[in-house]
Amino acid sequence: MTTGEIVAVQRAIGEVRRCVSALRTRHGDIGPVLRMLNDVDRLSIDAADLITPPPGSGGMTEATVPRIVGVSTVPYDLEPWQDRDAGGTGGHLRRHH
Repeated sequence: MTTGEIVAVQRAIGEVRRCVSALRTRHGDIGPVLRMLNDVDRLSIDAADLITPPPGSGGMTEATVPRIVGVSTVPYDLEPWQDRDAGGTGGHLRRHH
């Protein structure tokens, strides 16, 4: 993003902030107005991050690269679990043999 684009975004965010502040003056601290104020704050933070990226965002390191974990498709033995509750998955509805 160019400097001109960032300046334009910041200018637009400033205008939205002024409009939402006027709504707050007129309507008070009601939910929709407070949510819009929060959204404007978040936009400001994101715009600032375009200028100075947050610490640690310089790319993926070994610690941030997602690790792929394989899951076996081989069925496992259910016998050890026959007399156990399903732990919130409907165990009370299981069939008794």
